[in-house]
Amino acid sequence: MRTPPPDLSPSNQIMLRSCTLAILTVLAIYSVVLAIRGQERPVAHNPSSADADASRSNYVGDAACIACHNKESLSYAKTAHHLTSQHPQASTILGSFVEGKNVLMISNPGTPTAADPRLSFKMDAKNDGFYQTAIAESGVQRLARSERIDIVVGSGVRGQTYLYWSGNALYELPVSYWREGNQWINSPGYRDGTANFARHVDPRCLECHATYIKALSTDPQTNLFDKASFIPGISCESCHGAGSQHVALEKTRLASDKSLHDDAIFNPASFTRDRNVDQCALCHNGTQRNELVPAFSYLPGEPLDKFLAPNPSDNVEHPDVHGNQAGLLKRSLCYRSSSEMSCSTCHDVHAPERTLAEYSARCLTCHKWQSCGVSKTKGAAIKQNCIDCHMPVEETKAIVSVTAGRVLHAAIRTHWIKAYPQVTSEP
Repeated sequence: MRTPPPDLSPSNQIMLRSCTLAILTVLAIYSVVLAIRGQERPVAHNPSSADADASRSNYVGDAACIACHNKESLSYAKTAHHLTSQHPQASTILGSFVEGKNVLMISNPGTPTAADPRLSFKMDAKNDGFYQTAIAESGVQRLARSERIDIVVGSGVRGQTYLYWSGNALYELPVSYWREGNQWINSPGYRDGTANFARHVDPRCLECHATYIKALSTDPQTNLFDKASFIPGISCESCHGAGSQHVALEKTRLASDKSLHDDAIFNPASFTRDRNVDQCALCHNGTQRNELVPAFSYLPGEPLDKFLAPNPSDNVEHPDVHGNQAGLLKRSLCYRSSSEMSCSTCHDVHAPERTLAEYSARCLTCHKWQSCGVSKTKGAAIKQNCIDCHMPVEETKAIVSVTAGRVLHAAIRTHWIKAYPQVTSEP
């Protein structure tokens, strides 16, 4: 059994600051911690897979879909939705473990002294997995804390964050991967100059990055889960609902060669526009919405307001782009002028993202490129890129990393479609 981490409460967590007094204080605290690390911290009962939530018993997994939906399944496997969480492997962790590229230096790259201590992180690939190690050095004193990467979160389009298990408790690791520059960084929201292994991962967070995991508490802030119940990525059944009855029905169809009209599964293409958008808004408009029921309760085709409270950012003048794509889309004149436009008007959820030219072609099913003022100077070339002008990339304040003094903001394309005079397009 892996030894659980110490209780790193705000008054006792390892705050490896770049100043002598703080480092020495941390060293003293950590010395005490090391003496008690062998003591097991009590955790909640970890049920076996037989105890899994009964509501999931009709879910069959993606493998059951491939036989009949081979094209969609193979294409969907390459999408960011499907890859938004994965088990750790050399192919799924995008950050480098190569010597010389596997160290994140936070402070003092030179020789550490009592007056000028050093904090760094090292990422290692070992026989039993992939590890992050925080290393605090002050003079001749050196302390290290290692945890294994147990879950990879993020497809890597912008970056990845990593989680680790301690018994039944799930925590976020302090170092993340940033696609821009292919670099290791402090995990967004973490205090620069610290090594914090104590950030809880709650069910609502996982709801948007996994098909399912069973919480061991009704507390929405819990980080205790049934490890065996974890299903990574967003699967077919996340959008189509439990598939066991559908699979059984299809087998009956094949055996009897009779036409049966009930598919026994949800088809979002048949939903109303509002329900279709709600399907996406569970995660693409829900980062600030409080859950009214436990995570993973949402059923496709149901009004989202039954599951999540109203989004407070809906009333602000310019909502943040992170996790708010559906809300921003609803502000767009394109959306308000149409009774049919939805997320799927432009996005094919079963396939990887399209090029800007392909998205622009969707715009031109309603708009004439000659009507755009830029056409007078750019000509027909603007047909290749309506998107950068009318849906520009914006920095989000919700995903910010401060790493060794550098401030890094994630950039996300806004879905508030309108004219942005300050933006110039270079098709």
